[in-house]
Amino acid sequence: MLVPFPLAYLSGSAMVNAWARIMNRPAWFRTADHMSRLGIGSAFVAAIPGIIDYVFAVPPRSSARQRATSHMLVNLSALALFAAARTGRRSSDQRPALAAIGAELGGAGLLVVGGWLGGTLVYRNQIGVDHRYADAGKYRVDVIAPTPGEAEVDAGAADDLEVGQMKLLRIGEDRIVIGRTERGYVAFDDRCTHRGGSLADGALACDLVQCPWHGSQFDVHTGAVSRGPAEEGLRTYPVTTRAGRLWLAGPSSPDS
Repeated sequence: MLVPFPLAYLSGSAMVNAWARIMNRPAWFRTADHMSRLGIGSAFVAAIPGIIDYVFAVPPRSSARQRATSHMLVNLSALALFAAARTGRRSSDQRPALAAIGAELGGAGLLVVGGWLGGTLVYRNQIGVDHRYADAGKYRVDVIAPTPGEAEVDAGAADDLEVGQMKLLRIGEDRIVIGRTERGYVAFDDRCTHRGGSLADGALACDLVQCPWHGSQFDVHTGAVSRGPAEEGLRTYPVTTRAGRLWLAGPSSPDS
């Protein structure tokens, strides 16, 4: 993980600058300046996987998306404070102004908040965590371009999945899960109706899919809630098999 580097460098810069000012140790201002430079640089590097997760891993229209947006804004604000603290400095040995030290300490506080939000995304929303259950297969996402006017979508080969496995279809802006049970193939929305968790990232067993966030369970054939905290059922879609291919009646189909 790259997150500890900007967190350590930037927080260290704020504390070293404050300590050097209080204790009148001007030689340490150079150390703090170097830490600030490293922190800002490593923050841009650490942001790359964060942006990828935000775009591709965080489910849209979910509590995790709201939390991830707050996480991003808090971290950007912290980075802006550290960058502003460097404004006007002509050399690494220059004593920083009290306002600059205050900006860095404020940025360090925001980094703590951002770290808490990031930890919640990982441990509560399980973003970026591979927690596949036994025989679930590799997490898969198939991107399919929607065809205007077509009632069905080619969802892949009929032997694509084993019983108890799922894959996610991204059809335009729609996210639909294809799963295989002992009774055949099923399709349903990839959004838990409780907090918007990705059901493709959950568990499929005994004709039930379980959300990985809070444990809500749904009947994959009817979409009905089998176990809360969700109260609203899922939307399901017909799946047929022809010539060794799966055909899905998507959201725009009148039969869905």
